[in-house]
Amino acid sequence: MKGLILSGGHGTRLRPLTYSQQKQLIPVANKPILFYAIEDVLEAGVREIGIIVGPNKEQVMETVKSANWESKIEFIYQDEPKGLAHAILVAEEFLDEDFVMYLGDNILREGIVEHAKEFEKNNYDASIMLTDVENPEQFGVAELNSNGTIKRLVEKPREPPSNLALVGIYFFKPIILEACKNIKPSWRNELEITDTIQWLIDNGYEVGWTKVNGWWKDTGKTEDILEANRLILDDIQTKNEGTAENSRIIGRVIIKKGVEIKDSIIKGPAVIGKDCMIRNSYIGPYMSIGNECVIEDTEIEDSIVMEKSEIMGGGRIVESLIGKEVKIRRKVELPNGRKLIVGDNSEIVG
Repeated sequence: MKGLILSGGHGTRLRPLTYSQQKQLIPVANKPILFYAIEDVLEAGVREIGIIVGPNKEQVMETVKSANWESKIEFIYQDEPKGLAHAILVAEEFLDEDFVMYLGDNILREGIVEHAKEFEKNNYDASIMLTDVENPEQFGVAELNSNGTIKRLVEKPREPPSNLALVGIYFFKPIILEACKNIKPSWRNELEITDTIQWLIDNGYEVGWTKVNGWWKDTGKTEDILEANRLILDDIQTKNEGTAENSRIIGRVIIKKGVEIKDSIIKGPAVIGKDCMIRNSYIGPYMSIGNECVIEDTEIEDSIVMEKSEIMGGGRIVESLIGKEVKIRRKVELPNGRKLIVGDNSEIVG
């Protein structure tokens, strides 16, 4: 089985960050979201992966190539996001056998190994993953027959027939290519994957489903990224390779090499990347700090700070997403409890 991972799109809901970086490369617990998808696909035994790239293709390619993967990886360009079924058609030459399609902005705690086994064991033509959600009108939704088989799929219905939402991970036989060629664009002018799978159902093909038992996050919005960061940090184990002077480290914290902590409190769960400097600050809980950051005279929690950023005299910062090489400096007293979404290479002077 091959893997097709989607890492295109414009990420409009995550601007201003996505003006300068691809949304799937935003780090969660100091690891690009895309890497979680690659790891899940590899864990399922896949050794050939195609990655769909779009506007920031060079950035995605460079980031993926910076790590060592036990897989052959091919990059496939999609000139504009015209739907998930369109992405399959763009990758047609690569998809000459069964494959798993994984949306690169999804994070799934349990991985996909058991779901892949069910797809292969039952010899389905396609298999989808479903999970219960509180807001099904925001997702593709499955309606089941009385015997538990799939009756129909509906994309973002105004009146959802169930609360079973499609997780952004799918298993297909190559017949899906024929289905993609036989559907028409939706009202969004996209080739919808729900319409494609519905075509298989309507034409007598076997479409199965499996239920996601652990947590799943579609990291399309800031609050989703921060929630995924909390969920992943909840599972970390303490590892301290840095140095601390006149400081306290409380709870489960990962501190990488070259980190210097002075006159500060670090409260886990938290992860601090390499070569950071933390002075006179209160960090955490639920903090991810990238490599080569400087934080001084600041209280920050439940946030993500990306590499090479500096926060000096930031006061209290909560539930924030701060890009790469950002500089935040305070000259005068500001109100407490700021929430920030700051794009790469920005500077804020209070």
